[in-house]
Amino acid sequence: MEKNAVIATANDYLVKEKDERFKVEVEQLLKAEDWKELEDRFYRTLEFGTGGLRGVIGGGFNRMNTFVVRSATQGLAAYVIKAFPEKAAKGALSAAIAFDSRRYSPEFAESAALVFAANGIKTYLFSSLRPTPELSYAIRQLGCETGIVVTASHNPKQYNGYKAYWNDGSQVVPPHDAGIINEVNAVTSIKEIDRETAIAKGLLTIIDKDIDEKYHAMVRSKLFRPALIKEKAGEVKIVYTPLHGTGAMHVETVLGSLGLNVITVPEQREGDGDFPTVAFPNPEEAPALKMAVELAAKEAADLVMATDPDADRFGIAVNDGKGGFILVTGNQMGALLADYIFLSLKERGELPANAAIVNTIVTTGMHKRIAAHYGAACIECLTGFKWIADVMRKAELREIPYTIVFGTEESYGYLIENEVRDKDGVSAAAMTAEMTLYWRGKGKSLLDRLNELYGLCGYWQEIGVSKYFQGIEGPGVMNGIMERYRKDPPKTLGGIEVEKVCDISNSVIIYPHNPGKTEPATLPKSDVIQFFLKDGAVVSARPSGTEPKIKFYASCCAEVGSGGLDAAKAEVAAKLDAIKRDIRAVIGD
Repeated sequence: MEKNAVIATANDYLVKEKDERFKVEVEQLLKAEDWKELEDRFYRTLEFGTGGLRGVIGGGFNRMNTFVVRSATQGLAAYVIKAFPEKAAKGALSAAIAFDSRRYSPEFAESAALVFAANGIKTYLFSSLRPTPELSYAIRQLGCETGIVVTASHNPKQYNGYKAYWNDGSQVVPPHDAGIINEVNAVTSIKEIDRETAIAKGLLTIIDKDIDEKYHAMVRSKLFRPALIKEKAGEVKIVYTPLHGTGAMHVETVLGSLGLNVITVPEQREGDGDFPTVAFPNPEEAPALKMAVELAAKEAADLVMATDPDADRFGIAVNDGKGGFILVTGNQMGALLADYIFLSLKERGELPANAAIVNTIVTTGMHKRIAAHYGAACIECLTGFKWIADVMRKAELREIPYTIVFGTEESYGYLIENEVRDKDGVSAAAMTAEMTLYWRGKGKSLLDRLNELYGLCGYWQEIGVSKYFQGIEGPGVMNGIMERYRKDPPKTLGGIEVEKVCDISNSVIIYPHNPGKTEPATLPKSDVIQFFLKDGAVVSARPSGTEPKIKFYASCCAEVGSGGLDAAKAEVAAKLDAIKRDIRAVIGD
């Protein structure tokens, strides 16, 4: 990008941006003639993707700031008005907005709310930070046509973003995602109204306690054994961390109301967008749970719980009975919850004949075996919880012949209830507490039950391999890697024969050892390639939809035979190590 073009684009931004803090950033960069930084901020406009926005906070069209938020919301508002013309004509459209603890989240949320209001869309705005699942609940509870949660989920502190939701409480899926993107890209002017006028006209309403209390009651209503919790709650001690995010209010309230002993890590309890005690506020990362595990050891707790900044992701660590704590992966947690939900429904005589769980194509195959054990189905969908919610919507509308009892994905996402259509760390925490008490009553820990499931379903282990490709060249490099895999797919991975390759982007399944044989792939098109190995292992590759990185997922299984669980673990570990080496040889270390 030439210097004059950078200057012209930067000056255009300065005219459009209303927040002086972001304007000053750009003005200082122009004064310092920092052309490299300016080019990165202005070589493109931050893309409104299928899930919304996510980017580094700062001034510039390629950053998260109030102008980018307002422009995106104007496009979303325009699409909503076109999608619901009768309600629009009556002035009956509404939206809900929540935000997390990240820097500028309150400002971004209010900016979006005022754009909706200026477009005649009544907006329900939480006055302070709230979890993503509560935003999804509020949309369904209030009958809104759309919603936004301002969050960058578990990304580093430099990031913020927002996720766009539709009237079923889920993130947008086709055809609405493409329609919204087109409207966002077509925005040339943004409608405006001030806060006082919006409130006076009834176009902006602050919501808090009324939704909070209903949400808490809903979460408690999904528990199977309230009498067990009431009787045994004092037997389990839980250490919890919200990782400086939104979870403390709801997790403490719900678990506390059940009589459970919850100790929150004090240094991480309050919302803080700088996340001062963690590099990544992500319960998937062991370092993020370090302070909680240390406190749990000191308190002789039974369980560590953690939620990410917007409290949709949920992770745990379990006391191993030897003074240490074992971190449970997202796939393992999904297996434990699926098993407990099926078991509980069956014990109560409430397991539907057409029961099913939903998981994504990069989630462990163990879930499918657990479902089969209970005579139920496991439906696979694309990566991203919006696709799980889409399956739930289709089941609710009787478009598919299943009753969905649970949704889960490998990245620490779980959905217990139908009243929410996104992963819910709060309800997962409540159900996990009950599940812990249930198995304790049987003389077992969660780790004991997990080992029993391995004996039943085989030992499963998954790994993730990823690499960031920053800057202007990044997308091209990632596209090149994916295209090489498409044009010349490997015949082996980790020394194991690749039986078939599913190219979801091109809707085709090919067979490397039988080039003339093809089959159609039925999932919606997405930039994903899956390699199905002869021994049952599955390796998936896809560029991230929210970060400049390419991601690989590998899942392997070994039956627990005469050699026992340790032998099965060693067999799987060797396979995964070999697969990882082959992936690294392509993407680099």
